[in-house]
Amino acid sequence: MRYSGFTCMLSLILALCGPYALMQAGEAAQSGRYNVLFIISDDLNTNLATYGHQLVKSPNVDRVARWGLRFERAYCQFPLCNPSRASFLTGMRPDRTRVYDNSVHFRENIPECVTLPEFFRRKGYFTARVGKIFHYGVPTQIGTSGLDDPQSWDLVVNPRGRDKDEEAKIFSLIPGQFGGTLSWLAADGTDEEQTDGIGATEAIKLLEKHQNERFFLAVGFYRPHTPYVAPRKYFDLYPLDKIIVPSIPPGYFDTIPKLAVTLKKEEAAMDENLKKQAIQAYYAAITFMDAQLGRVLDAVERLHLRDNTIIVMTSDHGYHMHEHGLWQKRTLFEESTRVPLLIAVPGTKHAGKSTRAIVEMVDLYPTLAELCGFQPPANLDGTSLVSILNNPDIPGKQAAITQVTRTVQKQIVFGYTVRTARWRYTEWDDGNQGKELYDHEADPQEMRNLANDPQYAQVMVELSKLLPKRNK
Repeated sequence: MRYSGFTCMLSLILALCGPYALMQAGEAAQSGRYNVLFIISDDLNTNLATYGHQLVKSPNVDRVARWGLRFERAYCQFPLCNPSRASFLTGMRPDRTRVYDNSVHFRENIPECVTLPEFFRRKGYFTARVGKIFHYGVPTQIGTSGLDDPQSWDLVVNPRGRDKDEEAKIFSLIPGQFGGTLSWLAADGTDEEQTDGIGATEAIKLLEKHQNERFFLAVGFYRPHTPYVAPRKYFDLYPLDKIIVPSIPPGYFDTIPKLAVTLKKEEAAMDENLKKQAIQAYYAAITFMDAQLGRVLDAVERLHLRDNTIIVMTSDHGYHMHEHGLWQKRTLFEESTRVPLLIAVPGTKHAGKSTRAIVEMVDLYPTLAELCGFQPPANLDGTSLVSILNNPDIPGKQAAITQVTRTVQKQIVFGYTVRTARWRYTEWDDGNQGKELYDHEADPQEMRNLANDPQYAQVMVELSKLLPKRNK
């Protein structure tokens, strides 16, 4: 375990009389600022009980949902780890950070940016990171700081568990490759020996040590990112005969643009049993991660921090488990762009409720700033969600925008998608390399591409106006 840059910030604890309602920014500034517990699970989709999944066991994600508000339609800005995290941690869309892959540090392009945790640090909060918050490669960089941002934190913890040390035991579709390849292991040993188990232990220690000061604690769980490693008992929760592999009709890939298809040759070669094993392992990794989340939430309750701590539970992007015949991330379909998002604010009148308002991950920065009584920086691209937290029935944004890149003949090509209450519309290379249109009222699985149907031409014209254009 490596610790660095530790600075303690003392602050007053302002007592409030009785339960208090969810506050607007001005009220929060007068009554006392909240702590923030910001939790990210890497590559987590909405296959969770609180989002209606019938098989996956996620009692602790569900607990956060009972404490706060569940966002049904939250979308990332780029369905890949580094671009997404650089976006929501800076409050800027990917075309402003210019981070489009997993190798570029955002400060190469926007060196003067004040990140979300850095913003709170400047306000006198103790800021700490446990695990993966800014990007680093999994599993290659486990135990390191990767592309971290040192000026954002007073303290960092880089956990490393036996999952990293036992990589030789991991099954992979391509032997020896793990991070971007479907791979998994039903591990021996205890939860506490795994990287995420160690991370949960260290997060609890920080909560205990800093419970009496203002803090912004970011906890980044690695699972369910590949390799899907979890103690064997979690695999046992999901017998293969209970696993359902999503199917696609014959010729389906011919109905969508070529750039929409991300299927790798080793994935295409999987038989039905191997597909079930991959899904089983992903579910096991989710439930293992959820158990570590539960340990942290238990500490929040034991330390009576629910009364003054905002809890955010989310992911960096969604994930495919053979929906559309695809695996993992980096698509512009609903499964890859949609993220779980739960926000629990002390005293909320809407605990356990949900909202169908369209929101984006880039909205988190201004939301947390406002909730804690601060004026958000003027250069942020997102919109505060405080009004939705106060009234979950309001519609939210007109649309959410997500983008991704492809390489075509050694040139970078951009794809953009817009998600409205009814439609998803996608253009590849400004439409030059394909378009997609899906009607969520009739086709929530996005299996029927309407882009070539003349009766929807005007719908596409209007939706296209919402998308950025690269080739003006």
